[in-house]
Amino acid sequence: MPEYFAALTIVLLLGMVLTRALLMRRRGIEVMKFGKIDKTDFLIPPFALFYFYLVFANTFDWPTPSAQEFFRSGLIPWVGVFFCLAGLSLLAWSLVSFGQSFRVGIDAEHPDKLITDGVFAFSRNPIYVAFGFILAGQFLVFSNWLLLVYMVAGVWLFHRQVLREEDFLKKHYGQEYLKYCSRVRRYL
Repeated sequence: MPEYFAALTIVLLLGMVLTRALLMRRRGIEVMKFGKIDKTDFLIPPFALFYFYLVFANTFDWPTPSAQEFFRSGLIPWVGVFFCLAGLSLLAWSLVSFGQSFRVGIDAEHPDKLITDGVFAFSRNPIYVAFGFILAGQFLVFSNWLLLVYMVAGVWLFHRQVLREEDFLKKHYGQEYLKYCSRVRRYL
């Protein structure tokens, strides 16, 4: 049963982000800025699609490169479900808090106002924290070494993107952003 929640998490995550992007596009706001600054970002989607396949393969007994598990437990997968639910909740709160400023990637041409309220009063990067919770949760559900590799790589990629975004935000918002950084943590 926990594996179905892990697969549903991916569907809901993609659904939330794509729905938000489509709603904003109807208002004339281009949300997808992914890969505009660093073209190597286009290497990420094939790996993300393979990750999605791994989760669904482990859920529905499709062929997978490795079915080796680190541990078998009745409780730990439910802890993973909790992490997935926490990640989805945090993602939803982040999307609401972002308002019209939500972008996938850095929008250097049309940056909106600096968001410091809602969930952003507690974390400067709640969406990345949400993704981290989801990756950790799915690893706990399946305990597969490939999902562990994805979790570690994902956290590294999120941190890399956060550093890029922080550099842009410092340049664009200056002192306002530095004051925000002094009172709100980067992650948790």
